[in-house]
Amino acid sequence: MGRSKPTILVVDDHVEMARLLADQLGDAGYEPTVAGSGADAVALVKRQPFDLVITDLRMESVDGLDVLEAVRAVDPTTPVLIMTAFGAIESAVQAIKRGAYHYVTKPFQLDEVLVYVERALDEQRVRDDHRALRRWAGERSGFGTLIGKSAAMRDLYRMLERVAQSSAPVLVRGESGVGKELVARALHFEGPRKGAAFVAVNCTALPENLLESELFGHARGAFTGATQARRGLFLEADGGTLLLDEIGDMPAPLQAKLLRVLEEGEVRPVGSDVARKVDVRLVAATHQDLEERVRAGQFRQDLYYRLNVVPVRVPPLRERFDDVPLLAEHFLQASRARNPTSPVRAFDAAALATLARWSWPGNARELENLVERLVIIGFDEIVQAADVKALLPASGTAAPLDDAKRNLATLKQLEREYITWVIAQCGGNKTKAAEVLGIDVSTIHRRERGAH
Repeated sequence: MGRSKPTILVVDDHVEMARLLADQLGDAGYEPTVAGSGADAVALVKRQPFDLVITDLRMESVDGLDVLEAVRAVDPTTPVLIMTAFGAIESAVQAIKRGAYHYVTKPFQLDEVLVYVERALDEQRVRDDHRALRRWAGERSGFGTLIGKSAAMRDLYRMLERVAQSSAPVLVRGESGVGKELVARALHFEGPRKGAAFVAVNCTALPENLLESELFGHARGAFTGATQARRGLFLEADGGTLLLDEIGDMPAPLQAKLLRVLEEGEVRPVGSDVARKVDVRLVAATHQDLEERVRAGQFRQDLYYRLNVVPVRVPPLRERFDDVPLLAEHFLQASRARNPTSPVRAFDAAALATLARWSWPGNARELENLVERLVIIGFDEIVQAADVKALLPASGTAAPLDDAKRNLATLKQLEREYITWVIAQCGGNKTKAAEVLGIDVSTIHRRERGAH
């Protein structure tokens, strides 16, 4: 079934002008309704929903501001476009401050109106998708901090729903910037331990001696400067969840101590002879190839097996391009809250399409940083494609299918190009590329031999 036409209410007490505009909107593919007065418009919006309202500002008795207030009272998310004479621009600006989407000055060209209509409806669709996603995730699992409606993210939600109820160790795999800590938090706050503490530590952030004290605690006088005893993060997380981020960088001596904690369920503070029982759900996270580190003797195999009871892979952004507009909208709203004086309020459709075509080697973190820059340095309300392109690095790449679409490549050519692109995105690591592609690494080698 095709998508229904967007409904637009056109309000003007010059009825012939309203009907002319409505006819032109109808020719452009919209479903217009005409109201010949502000009072009629208020009655209509109370009876039925509209996707967008276009109203004249100056009308007898009930004016455009009254119509705006009526629309916002029914549904504050419905965009309202104000029509006004040049001499009333100040009033139109006041309408925008009260929630109108934008204004056009009479006389105007239809193309000008259509641009604002298309932008407003595109932005509304993105927001609707975002709200629908949050409702879907909330009804199913409450994983409200995770954003995405792609097949890859839905698979992740289903996996987390099952895993959250367990106390087994979880190994969260994924590239830098994909949101591994968000996954760990979701596992904690949607599980039976949500009433206890969630504690996170980055294993690369501290030198070995400080990390040991941070994790296991220390007795008073255990070393120079230890003037007071410290409980340690395992005891802080007792009854809850401890995230060991970047576990692949943990020094070998600490790996042995961590293994003992997992095997015996107790910790011994540095400088103490007394062990303390702990009940902690351990979540480890890494962007590294732990299997390769085990083969290289840099990570204990027995610890790897202890941690990898439940492996959870967080997909990179290049595997879920259809989530980019949702993430961009989310990051935009968060950045606007941090930068309330910024005029930036939305992306146009072309800007979102540009974002969705980028490869995002830095994943969601890279997208978040770019949106933050757009909000901070932007001068216009609407971010356009040129604004996005100006901030994208020249060395990056667009999505791998762009050239193939233009050149109508064969399926075999497309497969070879895509495999090559994934290997490049994985820094030349064919083992990791095979994991991303869901194939055996030997398949990559066969494809490469077949290409020569």
